[in-house]
Amino acid sequence: MRTAVLALFATLAAVHSSHAVERWMTEDEMRAAFGGKTLDGHYQGGRTFTETYRADGSLRYRDELRASDGHWSVTAGTFCTIYDEDSTGGCFRVHREGANCYEFYFVARTEEKAKEPGTPSWTARAWHTGEKSTCVDGANA
Repeated sequence: MRTAVLALFATLAAVHSSHAVERWMTEDEMRAAFGGKTLDGHYQGGRTFTETYRADGSLRYRDELRASDGHWSVTAGTFCTIYDEDSTGGCFRVHREGANCYEFYFVARTEEKAKEPGTPSWTARAWHTGEKSTCVDGANA
């Protein structure tokens, strides 16, 4: 019985995990969704952030610990956020989870490395600032 229950949970987890990445956003979809917009979001540990992606390619990041400027780009199917004086940025595959919910999966630290990305790893969930979030807490976090 215990083995059957564990197998059921493993199957559900695999189905749920595959749902999270059934279709990555295209480069055009990412440009349209993020260019000239501000997102609010949170990381797996719960820390919140706000990031503005200006139409000119510059960005402004803020959380309770720091604020950083930098630039954003869409490179090799990834959405990259690179900070001027901080190495914590990177390039992400993005999955749209609903009308106003985006999940970011880290694949590379730099735009150059995004051309040969690693295995996607869930990093954050975000939504357009000032609009009702359609994210479901715990869905993929």
